[in-house]
Amino acid sequence: MKDTTPDLASLLCSKLCHDMLSPVGALSNGLELLADEQDEEMRKRCFELLEQSAKISADKLKFFRLAFGAAGGFDAMVPVDEARTLVDALASNNERVSVNWQLGSDSLPKPAVKTLLNFAQMAIESLVRGGEIDIVAEMRDGASEIVVRASGKKVAFDADIGRALEGTLPSGELASRTAPAAMLQNLADSVGGKLQHAVTQDALVLGAVLPAE
Repeated sequence: MKDTTPDLASLLCSKLCHDMLSPVGALSNGLELLADEQDEEMRKRCFELLEQSAKISADKLKFFRLAFGAAGGFDAMVPVDEARTLVDALASNNERVSVNWQLGSDSLPKPAVKTLLNFAQMAIESLVRGGEIDIVAEMRDGASEIVVRASGKKVAFDADIGRALEGTLPSGELASRTAPAAMLQNLADSVGGKLQHAVTQDALVLGAVLPAE
């Protein structure tokens, strides 16, 4: 019988393409408007929109390269400032979201950084009406400990993402929206780590303990 289980890499690609569609589409639309526009004030506005869309596209590509990619292998240590820069850039594209940091280590293993980045994106996406995100990360007793808390007037968190983090979502039910969570669960399992999450109407807490390999 042919295996019809969705390929995780393909689903992650679908997630990336879905998230890139809006800013890249805005670039295309802006160029079309610019080609036909003669009014100097409107042309100036078009250039501003193009710059904004280009920045969002670049920020997302840099983020996804480390959040989803395997460049450099999985045993490398990554400066936490690099992760902070990527998350802050992603959050800056949503003026209703602010990020607070508490970092106890200068660098973390790549699986921990991937977990931090994906937790941060889940937190940003959950704040549908804006809010604050608190990120805590450090190495303690040979393990990376990460906590990401999102709080706001309304928190929306897909229950299937939670099931994927727990490893209880059947593989046949995986989709692009749950693929990052499934990837994190696989990463945690590969190093003997553990993921946790808790959600209420106004807060989402994501946690991870990942032993160093």
